[in-house]
Amino acid sequence: MSRRPVAQLNLAALGHNLQRVQQLAPASKILAVLKANAYGHGLVKVAQALTAADAFAVARIDEALALRTAGIVKPIVLLEGFYEAAELPVLLANNLQTVVHNELQLQALEQTALDGQLKIWLKVDSGMHRLGVAPEQFNEFYRRLWQCPAVQPGIRLMSHFCCADMPGSDKTAQQLALFQQLCADKAEQCSLANSAAIICLPQSHCDWVRPGLMLHGISPFANQQGQQHQLQPAMRLSSRLIAMRQVQAGETVGYGAYWQAEKDTWIGVIAIGYGDGYPRHAVNGTPVWLAGREVKLVGRVSMDMITVDLGSEPTETIGAEAVLWGPELAIERIARCADTIPYELLCNITPRVDYQYISG
Repeated sequence: MSRRPVAQLNLAALGHNLQRVQQLAPASKILAVLKANAYGHGLVKVAQALTAADAFAVARIDEALALRTAGIVKPIVLLEGFYEAAELPVLLANNLQTVVHNELQLQALEQTALDGQLKIWLKVDSGMHRLGVAPEQFNEFYRRLWQCPAVQPGIRLMSHFCCADMPGSDKTAQQLALFQQLCADKAEQCSLANSAAIICLPQSHCDWVRPGLMLHGISPFANQQGQQHQLQPAMRLSSRLIAMRQVQAGETVGYGAYWQAEKDTWIGVIAIGYGDGYPRHAVNGTPVWLAGREVKLVGRVSMDMITVDLGSEPTETIGAEAVLWGPELAIERIARCADTIPYELLCNITPRVDYQYISG
């Protein structure tokens, strides 16, 4: 029995979710997004489990090099691109592809002599207003990249939705129309759809889709859960009940006397807290799956512990397993109770948690 909270990662669930992407976008290649330690699931292990993906995408060069060091040979794309010209030989030596989204990157490619050519993804800002060249600059960038000796023929074109997780958004329709207009006279492969668009906007699938969150079995839409999209949660975060105590009506529990018992009850203490990545701002009533039943969080989340209301006649004993999220308890519910999104919960898991990988 582990003395630490356990994040159990189901590799079979990852494979199932990738197959679901293939079902939803059968004509598209899959660029599996593994940034931020594969959304907290373990960068290398997830890449090794997703062998059916056509390529991987990460945010930064250190993530890409970690994959190469682990023996991953599939194409890898840097979504944030490179930061300085000195990185270009590293990209070439490690067969890394890069997004280009600004003038400084373009100039670096034009002015750096390389012993080979790099695969480039040209990103246009279709409305996200974060990364990407302005639409009016798109054709100029495209032309200059084609003329650049350091660039492989066959530039790929991409953009990113800002409201795809809001089905029916006018903003999404505007971005799609602009991207299609800019790419209409170009024969290059295109990529636009993230997880939300893969599920609800098939007309945006293009040549490449970019699933991220859905690979881990989680819905990208508010008030929905992954199972509604035939996805399976890949992470099961659990810990153990380490103490039980009676409290009387009117007594308080935890820091700040944040919760007060309305009647006599039992309180259970579970060995997990914000020091492990459990959300500190989870409110009273946040569900916890304890030994086969749902109980409610009471009191403030501490660094190492949380407290739950066991009721007047608890059946649990010390050592009972508590699931914080997983197949028994959707992470989307916990995110709503903590006024955040599942992405943040996954990415906040700390090194104190014991990662275990299972095949089914």
